[in-house]
Amino acid sequence: MLSLMEVASLSDGRSPFSTLKPWWDVFTDYLVLAMLAISIIAGTLLISTDQVVCLPVGRTSMAASGSLAPRPALGLLDGPEPDATPVGTRRELPAANSRHPTNLDYQQYLYIGQVCYHQALPWHSKYSPYLAFLHALLLMVCNNFWFIYPKTSSRIELFLSILRKCFQSPWTTKALSETACQPLEGKLGQMKPCSAQISQAGAGCQAEQWSSCSSATILDRKDREQAKALFEKICTFREHTEAASLLYWVYVGQTVFKVAKLLAVLGYASSSAGSITFRHMCRPGLGDLAGHSTFSCTHSLAYILQKLLLSYLALVLLSGLVAVYTLYWLLWRPLREYSFGRASEESSFRVVPDVCNDLAFLLHMADQYDPLCSRRIAIFLSTVSESQLLQISQEHYGDYEELRRQVGRDAWGRLELRLCALPALPQAVYQMVDLEVLRLEWMAEVKLSAKVAQMGALSELQLYHCPATMEPMALAFLQKQLRGLHVQFTDVTEIPSWLYSLKNLLRLHLSSQLCSNVLALESLRELRSLEILLLQTKLTKLPCSMSTHLRQLCIQNDGTKLEALGVLKKMSSLQHLELLCCHLERIPPTVWCLTGLQRLDLRSNGIRSLGGVGFQHLARLSCLKLWHNRIATLPASIGAAGSLEELVLSHNKLESLPHALFALKRLRHLDLSHNLLRLLPAEIGQLGILQHLSLTGNRIGALPSQLFACLELTSLQLADNALTTVPAEIGRLVLLSRLELTGNPLESLPLELGCCPLLKETGLSVDNALFETLPSYVKQMLATPDSAPSP
Repeated sequence: MLSLMEVASLSDGRSPFSTLKPWWDVFTDYLVLAMLAISIIAGTLLISTDQVVCLPVGRTSMAASGSLAPRPALGLLDGPEPDATPVGTRRELPAANSRHPTNLDYQQYLYIGQVCYHQALPWHSKYSPYLAFLHALLLMVCNNFWFIYPKTSSRIELFLSILRKCFQSPWTTKALSETACQPLEGKLGQMKPCSAQISQAGAGCQAEQWSSCSSATILDRKDREQAKALFEKICTFREHTEAASLLYWVYVGQTVFKVAKLLAVLGYASSSAGSITFRHMCRPGLGDLAGHSTFSCTHSLAYILQKLLLSYLALVLLSGLVAVYTLYWLLWRPLREYSFGRASEESSFRVVPDVCNDLAFLLHMADQYDPLCSRRIAIFLSTVSESQLLQISQEHYGDYEELRRQVGRDAWGRLELRLCALPALPQAVYQMVDLEVLRLEWMAEVKLSAKVAQMGALSELQLYHCPATMEPMALAFLQKQLRGLHVQFTDVTEIPSWLYSLKNLLRLHLSSQLCSNVLALESLRELRSLEILLLQTKLTKLPCSMSTHLRQLCIQNDGTKLEALGVLKKMSSLQHLELLCCHLERIPPTVWCLTGLQRLDLRSNGIRSLGGVGFQHLARLSCLKLWHNRIATLPASIGAAGSLEELVLSHNKLESLPHALFALKRLRHLDLSHNLLRLLPAEIGQLGILQHLSLTGNRIGALPSQLFACLELTSLQLADNALTTVPAEIGRLVLLSRLELTGNPLESLPLELGCCPLLKETGLSVDNALFETLPSYVKQMLATPDSAPSP
């Protein structure tokens, strides 16, 4: 049985959710505890002491007719007659009338009492305490249902965690301290001292007060970052909770259910309270056994049960009134809308947007606990507050020494400064005369002043979702100084209009998910010095008037089909061409017109065929990448690309290799991984200067001995094939430093691996069990100098 302390712990919701428990829920919890106490007391009494005492009414019918003599007491079968038994040896049983003996013994009275307890007593007298206990438990669960329902409890827990962080944030302390200083400022402004002494005293008091207020505004970097993260978290939580009213309707539903339940309890319990009486008449139908047909019974606990039930009904009635008030409060007030009007007037942040739906309901519930909760949340919902935080961050970042600590080096070793989410560009940036790359991200407004002319080393500007303007003197400087520009945008307004006037610009990178019709690519022809153009967007065609003096063009189209490539014919200076994810089914014919092309990358285009001719026109082509396509065969014309040094054909559907492929005598890098190859032709030995060969992910079962005539090989990748043996000729590859053999059904490794002086254990990729099959002296040869055993 549950103790009172255990029951109290079940209904104690103050630990996690006390902030969202208004006075009526707390009051209902205490009423539930009182109901549980009453039901437990009544149930304990019923279990321990409940009984009825019954006496027969009238004389026995058999004794009156004389057909039955008085019976001896049970258990006294052999002995003297009852009348002759001494008084000290016989237990006299109570009689209904002293003049009419009942002739019943004690065991018969117990039996009749049990029968009459179940037949004569109404069920309310026997089971009402247990029903009251179950009703109290159900009311306790119903009163806290929205705290335990998974879809609502997750939102509530997140709201409470945010609220705790709002109370703990130093930014909240700063905002409240400024609010406290505002009335003082108004009072001091109204002071009119009548003498210089009073004026000095007032000024001293004001300075002392403002110095104490300003000390509260000092935030270190960690506090600013935490406040900024809290702003973002509250913004995300607001978007999530304002999309629905789940919390409101669940709370309304549990209140309606609570009212209906309490009304039902009042209905049946009030009618049963009058049926609990002290005296009952019982006709158990035991005339043949007891000699009496009617008994008068008394219920010993009737009086106290009736009083406990009336007390329970009073508590139920009080709970019902509280529930009705709660329902009235829910339906009468606009709880799905919340305005911070009063909180805005009392704080220094005048602009606090109104909220709706679940967030509004949570704030209304929190106000019932403490109105200070909504004021703390209002600080982090105010746009003015967020702007002040950004301004303080800007002042912090504006320090030259702090900016110097943010400077790093990019992939090319250049000095780079990255600034993110600042309201404006710090003035200290213009003092960094050695800065080469300036990267600005997610800044609402950037204006470059004429002071940028002090940055003599600045060569590249990167703008990520950052619209920028500049003064005429700054533009004149950048037109001469800037060599690289990277612009990433999601809206047309983020494209700087001064872009097309950078006459000395060499590299331009435009990145966006917008279609090509918003990009004025025709205007790029005005950039006479532009050599490298990278477009990461969704182009459908290249304009005919596009700049034709480019040396490198890279287009990453994100799967959008690119057509109308006729302008490529005019790009006679183009040396590097990348068309990635452009949904091309074949190599565009205009590519064969680029006779000066040196590097061609056509990754992820779905190309199925390379055509019969064309490679003979690309006499200078040194690098060809056709990876991640659907190429099944290679044309014989590929052997005409005699200058080819790097060929990447991985992730295709090649089943065989043409003999013309091995006529590329200058080939140094050959990647044929992840295809359907079953045989490696013996002509592979003709590639005398081959340095890197990748055959990973094919179905090759054996290696030709001619492969090991490629004595320049430094990297050989053979993983995930069907190799059963590795030829001993591998020892001829004295320059080999990288060998991959994992994923093959090999049983042993050749001992000649020790003849490869540059191959060490770190460059050998095999299964551990296979490596252990090597003799110890071979392992010692493959060991790195650090791991080799000392002599």
